[in-house]
Amino acid sequence: MPRPLKRVVTALGLLAAVVALEFGFETLLPDAAWRQLALFAMVNVIAALSLNVINGMAGQFSIGHAGFVGIGAYTGAIVAGNLHLHLGGGDPGFGNSFLVMPAALLSAGLVAALFGLVVGLPSLRLRGDYLAIVTLGFAEIFRLTIATSSNLGADQGAIGKALGALGGPIGYAGPDDTGLPQYAGPFWIFGAVVVATILAWRLKFSGWGRALRALREDEIASAAVGVDPTRYKVTSFVISAAGGGIAGGLLSSMRDGNPTVQPDQFTFNYSFDAITMVILGGSGSVSGSIVGGVLVTFTVKFIEQLQGLDSVLALKAAYPALDLNALRMVLYAGILIGLMILRPEGLFGERELLDWRRGRRKRLLPGAPAEPVPATTGPEAAAGRAGGAPGGALPAAAVEREIKPAGREELE
Repeated sequence: MPRPLKRVVTALGLLAAVVALEFGFETLLPDAAWRQLALFAMVNVIAALSLNVINGMAGQFSIGHAGFVGIGAYTGAIVAGNLHLHLGGGDPGFGNSFLVMPAALLSAGLVAALFGLVVGLPSLRLRGDYLAIVTLGFAEIFRLTIATSSNLGADQGAIGKALGALGGPIGYAGPDDTGLPQYAGPFWIFGAVVVATILAWRLKFSGWGRALRALREDEIASAAVGVDPTRYKVTSFVISAAGGGIAGGLLSSMRDGNPTVQPDQFTFNYSFDAITMVILGGSGSVSGSIVGGVLVTFTVKFIEQLQGLDSVLALKAAYPALDLNALRMVLYAGILIGLMILRPEGLFGERELLDWRRGRRKRLLPGAPAEPVPATTGPEAAAGRAGGAPGGALPAAAVEREIKPAGREELE
């Protein structure tokens, strides 16, 4: 099949799959709690893919990704809530989602990208721990600014009034305080995962992605061969922030989710989980970010479910001072430490799932050597011929042709 036709068929197949998920997701997962968890895992995959651009490909350590996700969540919630009112309100239908979700996701990505530019510019001279402190400070400033604001009236100025309208610690529940419309169903969330995966894949294996990885390995050497560190670093921040904003826009309108956006959703714990997804799957690996996002989301939920066991409840009744939430984080951290000890480069390293499949396919080819055969020079080849090969041919374990280096007299 020609490659253009194959791409069209693949795109149509993916489109049909996400449409089928939109109308058959409730049949596939009748429990609303598991549907919410599955959609939340896909949102986390998008957040991990976007963070992988900074932490994995560019090699810059950012621990404030929750700030970009939160900015996208509030922006998307404001746009989706007001558009929903203009469309007459009521139940959010699938048809109206094509009017609401594109505008909400586009605005969420653009506003988050703008803040990414603001954070990226002063961070050009920083790296390592210093850059991590800047990004963490940005995320906390964003969260605490909203959490400490309240609707105190017009005498607080336009900025104070706008911040107060976001609900403060209670959360933003739409322009009429009746809850946010939940337009982001499986079609939009799974479709966004497909698009984000394709874009991340193309970015990694493009010239831009190779330049980012070169800056990660040696910034001085990369600059010496023409790679502009300023341009690539700032752009990577903008791309990552835009991806985080889109993830936040989907989170605020997620079906079966919370109809409010609260600042406590975007604490350092969310940034820590996003970093864990990238590192656990493998920094720089697109496949690793996807697997890490799903694995971390379901692992946290599985540990929460363990708290409902009769033995755990009996332990809590016997020791009322026992903090199960703290114990959950200790268990979670212990699992991560064990994985990092057993596989410090992550599950995939920097490789992709297709790389493993291609390598396995090559090993299964009939007649393919188990290991690459080293090149044999003239004296070694002569020794092979003296070893009894018929007709002066080389043995099967040797190279098929003899490599003779060209001397200066041959070049002249």
